[in-house]
Amino acid sequence: MPKRKLRVKFRIPPYVTPRAAWRRAIHSVATEAVGVARVAYSPEDRLELEVRIYLTGAALAMHDVDNRLKDIMDALQGHVQGTGKKGRALPALIPNDSQVFRVTVEKLDPPGQSHGLGHVTIRMYRPR
Repeated sequence: MPKRKLRVKFRIPPYVTPRAAWRRAIHSVATEAVGVARVAYSPEDRLELEVRIYLTGAALAMHDVDNRLKDIMDALQGHVQGTGKKGRALPALIPNDSQVFRVTVEKLDPPGQSHGLGHVTIRMYRPR
């Protein structure tokens, strides 16, 4: 039986407020990438995320990586309004963020060719 494909990479739009709008935009591009790659994550999958967020000017110093990472992980779970009473507003791409065993996240000035679009890679977690 061939291994299931679990790796997908996609570009994320520049950060915008309100946060729910950014989460919806991330969910949209992630949904498209997952569909094209024909990837489906089950609750048993152990995953790893690699995130590169491009910010400019004062935003680079102002934004905390943990808050932007939480936005991305919530978007991948379909939580665009947060994880409170409203629950999932969109279909989950990752059933639960407890499946994420490793994360690498960095914020940077955008290189010219990026057009401000960051990167997210989701892949199977492999202990090192």
